[in-house]
Amino acid sequence: MNPFDDDEAADQLFGDLTTDEPPEGPTGGLTDPTYRWRDLDSVSATKAWKALGGWVSWFVATYRMTTSVVPDCWWRHPELVAELYALQKAELASYTPTDPGFGPLGFHERLPLAIERLRQETRTIGCVGLQVHREISPRLLRTDDPDFLAWVIEPHQIASENSGDAGHVVKGSSRHG
Repeated sequence: MNPFDDDEAADQLFGDLTTDEPPEGPTGGLTDPTYRWRDLDSVSATKAWKALGGWVSWFVATYRMTTSVVPDCWWRHPELVAELYALQKAELASYTPTDPGFGPLGFHERLPLAIERLRQETRTIGCVGLQVHREISPRLLRTDDPDFLAWVIEPHQIASENSGDAGHVVKGSSRHG
């Protein structure tokens, strides 16, 4: 059954279009904050994951995304999650009650770039070619390396005449004598 054949389902999705009241929208709508995933607590994470999962399911079906763009194991790959979450928030923000109609156009103008980034990331992780999830080990950079610690305390920027020598800059030699 097509959900748009059902008046109740249409009202849930779009609200009463005869009034100026904005629709309540599904979980993950405009009233939800934009999260930084690494800072989520278990309650917020559950809510964000459910909203993103529903949105990704809608996105894949609506835009006919193949597994070479969004693999079935998308949720196991932080780089795909980050891109899909950004798309989710951009798509939701493009349909605000005060938008005169440019939001959806802006979303669709940016969509091909996002799809290409998803395709590239999916190719990099390799799950599609294997037809099975491939676990990737993250590359972790040390911040306690003695060379790095020595580097961070030294100035590395050249001071310009307009900089006022503010911040972490190297004083340059004067050309004026």
